[in-house]
Amino acid sequence: MAEYPLILRYAARSHVGMVRAKNDDSAYAGKYLAVVADGMGGHAGGDVASASTVLDLVHLDHNRHNGDAGTHLADEIQTANSLLSELVHVNPKLAGMGTTVTALLLSGSRLAYAHIGDSRAYRLKDGVFEQMSTDHTFVQRMIDEGRMTEAEAEVHPHKNVLMRVLGDVDASPELDLKHFDASPGERWLLCSDGLNFVRHQMIEEVIRHTKSLATAADTLIDLTLAAGSPDNVSVVIFDIVEANPEHTRTAALDTVQVTPPAAGDSDRQEQHTAPSAASVAQTEHSAGVPLGREPSGDAAVSAGDEDVALGSEDSGSDALDANIREAAVQKVLAARSHELVGAALTANAEGKIPLLPRHPAAQRAATVLTHKTETPAALAEETEESLPRMRHRPLVLSILGVLTALVIVAGSWAAYAWTQTQFFVGVAHGNVTIFKGVSQSLGPISLSHVYHETAVMVSSLPDYSQQLVTATMPASTLSDAEQIISDLQLGTGTSLPPCDLVTTSPSNGPTSSSPPTSTSSAATTAPEPVSSPPVGGSTTKQTAPPTCIPRGGS
Repeated sequence: MAEYPLILRYAARSHVGMVRAKNDDSAYAGKYLAVVADGMGGHAGGDVASASTVLDLVHLDHNRHNGDAGTHLADEIQTANSLLSELVHVNPKLAGMGTTVTALLLSGSRLAYAHIGDSRAYRLKDGVFEQMSTDHTFVQRMIDEGRMTEAEAEVHPHKNVLMRVLGDVDASPELDLKHFDASPGERWLLCSDGLNFVRHQMIEEVIRHTKSLATAADTLIDLTLAAGSPDNVSVVIFDIVEANPEHTRTAALDTVQVTPPAAGDSDRQEQHTAPSAASVAQTEHSAGVPLGREPSGDAAVSAGDEDVALGSEDSGSDALDANIREAAVQKVLAARSHELVGAALTANAEGKIPLLPRHPAAQRAATVLTHKTETPAALAEETEESLPRMRHRPLVLSILGVLTALVIVAGSWAAYAWTQTQFFVGVAHGNVTIFKGVSQSLGPISLSHVYHETAVMVSSLPDYSQQLVTATMPASTLSDAEQIISDLQLGTGTSLPPCDLVTTSPSNGPTSSSPPTSTSSAATTAPEPVSSPPVGGSTTKQTAPPTCIPRGGS
């Protein structure tokens, strides 16, 4: 058993990548809480979804959960989901936005874990490095059901399709909830799927052998950028340590504190500067807005505790509405040592934290956020207003049911008609074949049929080309499908494997399984995943940044 209480020592980084125009990732790390959220929806508000969710969880970063950390974490993620639905209700332009969430909350000697989406959690404990999360993706479900191999999943056209996320689709999404025993010395990595472009062995090498958390986080970002980084990437790395003075001094030396970047800055984002004791005291004195998210307590901060003292729950509606104002979130962040990166940092720095205007929907959202129940008088008034409408509800529901059925039938027919305008290249009777439709089935109904079986035998193609055509290769038009077959026969175009990742030793020069054919840097190559020989052993030899060799070497 640990002599001192356990806390997290952490580092967080985020980068927009080499292709995307904005960063839809958000991440937070503090003494007890670590969260990574990967927003989706593009211009429709992926950054809003991730920032709103992460900023809605930061008030959990304390050690007063009394054994209910898992319940509190799950409840707040569901609350964040409700807030996203309310935001879409207020601004329909945000419809379709969503976000993944992977979070860990330390309470005593246990870690509460909550996860939804395809962001990942890895743990290094007792010498074993393993992935602790399960991707909620279409291809992962196919793998779990034995209908697809991991190699096939890597080249599947729908490998990025998510089956579960937070957003305005599901009022109560299913979360993966677990508890883990925490012990000093173990290390965790939370990351968005942008890190998938780095080989698993390289990620393990960095986490296992890099002592500095800040250096480890920077290295993972650099490796992702060297791979072309077509997606945003965010990482949170933390160690479980005992809260003794020695660890406090080490953490202070290990953490790089800089001013938050300006709006639109795509450089690596680092943590806020921790506030002084005087500024914390001033924040508590001038707050004037009880946060109301946690059990009420004394309005004072205990010695050595950086958490904000919370107000009473007997505040009026103004206090409830203030829970979703940016001022409340900013005061929580100002009083805690933490690192906030990505879209959440930008929203906080620009004062654009997602909030709801004052109207009935906003007040209901505030009620949910604070776990308060409405007064009996308010409930009675709402019931009286709704009685006249309930008399006509059966007829309305019947009409809506018929209309919904018609829409579903029409939509299904339109979707099927669209599939019959598509083509893909696959295998039939051992030959390369052009199929019309899409390579999916609806139960016993196949959505494709053979259009033209060529005389090209699959066994005559290069190994990598065989893998591609076996996994099927989509084409928008018939001419595209014919071009794919030509490329497969010539061993060019889409049949080329990804480029290899080659490292350069200061003393020994380039190391690779084949001679490089280009000296161009990774930042100027196409944004494709980068393969690399596994980093072996426990060597500490310093290597130069990886170089991407076009056309895949050998």
